[in-house]
Amino acid sequence: MRILLTGATGYIGRRLLPVLLEDGHEVICCARNATTFDVPEGWEEQVDVFQVDFLKPVDMQEAPREFDVAFYLIHSLSAAIDDFKSLEEQAATHFNAFVEQTTCQQIIYLTGIVNSDELSSHLESRLRVEQILDSGKVPLTALRAGIIIGSGSASFEIIRDLVEKLPVMIAPRWVSTRCQPIAIRDVIKFLMGVMLKEQYYGKNFDIGAEDILTYKEMLLGYARARGLKRSLYVVPVMTPRLSSYWLYFVTSTTYELAVNLVNSMKIDVICRPNNLAEELGIDPIPYEQAVALAFDKIQQNMVVSSWKDSLVSSSDKASLNRYIEVPEYGCFVDEQKVAITHNTPDQVWQNVVSIGGKRGWYYANWLWKLRGYLDKLVGGIGLRRGRTHPNRIHDGDALDFWRVLIADEDKQRLLLYAEMKLPGEAWLEFRIQHKDGQAYLRQKATFRPFGLFGRLYWGAVLPFHYFVFGNMAKHIERFQAEEQPQVKVF
Repeated sequence: MRILLTGATGYIGRRLLPVLLEDGHEVICCARNATTFDVPEGWEEQVDVFQVDFLKPVDMQEAPREFDVAFYLIHSLSAAIDDFKSLEEQAATHFNAFVEQTTCQQIIYLTGIVNSDELSSHLESRLRVEQILDSGKVPLTALRAGIIIGSGSASFEIIRDLVEKLPVMIAPRWVSTRCQPIAIRDVIKFLMGVMLKEQYYGKNFDIGAEDILTYKEMLLGYARARGLKRSLYVVPVMTPRLSSYWLYFVTSTTYELAVNLVNSMKIDVICRPNNLAEELGIDPIPYEQAVALAFDKIQQNMVVSSWKDSLVSSSDKASLNRYIEVPEYGCFVDEQKVAITHNTPDQVWQNVVSIGGKRGWYYANWLWKLRGYLDKLVGGIGLRRGRTHPNRIHDGDALDFWRVLIADEDKQRLLLYAEMKLPGEAWLEFRIQHKDGQAYLRQKATFRPFGLFGRLYWGAVLPFHYFVFGNMAKHIERFQAEEQPQVKVF
């Protein structure tokens, strides 16, 4: 079967792609930048990459026309607070116009449960997208899910952050709202199960496990699954705005995502009864077992995908393609070059691609953490996103308050773009270079200021940069882990 996969770099898409390939299907992966999409190793013959931005009309001269099923996994939940609805409508409309000119027989759309009389802006938008897709000529099968439990999912990571960090939680009233969570493994089974089955054309189904839980019960259930003792007290004074700030400062979520989640969490998300699971032979995993399975993946560093690595976690950066070329003019530059003498060049490269997250930034970590706290205070991302894997990295990954633009193992080059709040734009680049038989680590920080304030900012932080960046390069070159990992760049 030939399948079109939108959202191929998102949380669900990255989980679904290997399952489709292992099942023998050919997959067309939709990506905003085809050059930075990494095809899974060993599956090159089964994967085509289609460069497309569905926020714009699709150029049919370059578009694929022959495929059987299209998965619609596009969303803009954390792209903005106010205008994500219009963005989602644009994408769905352009997608419909495209699919109607192909051989596609079925669209499969993963959306949210919308059974409440009063819906949040997020759920209203998801329902509107479903209506747009259903209005086209290609039959739609909509699978409506509530909170998805799996390593790396936004909802799971928020629950994890709250329970792991707070022995005592003062929570808002919405923790008494009911929901029906579902394990990521079951979501993938449902998506695969309805493919090209005509009895499901033109229909929608709610999918979830049997557990109907309040958010309070989910938080305490996570604590039980992890063997943690936690107390939670509900107070009536926490408004939606205060609740959003609470999530934003305690967890790794962006403020935009926190606002949209809080608005949705005030509404019961309960499945309507149906026989889909029985018909597909799926026995949904209970909540606490799903939590245990997710945490096993985290402990084994086997997180396949994370919401943080999707570009929607970049807040207002819908696409980072235009930042790959580092500017040369009108910029301030801090460049360090260190001869590699304490390690081999490959070991230094391993140190470079293991930077950030739990390992930290090799020098003055307290200053990096302080910068992360300050970023949070002004509405930025902060350092809490961390990294998905401790020593594996690929283009598009989130790395603390940076985004990986290029992770090239062959050329041993890592290029990061800053996503913290700045009066300008910033890049941080690492290269392993060789000259006259000597290997060097080259580290280059580039800052393009916005106006006078940007120049004043650079002048203010210049003493810290001189202190931090110079020593950071030296420590990267000298650092020796107890056991050097075998780094893979995907």
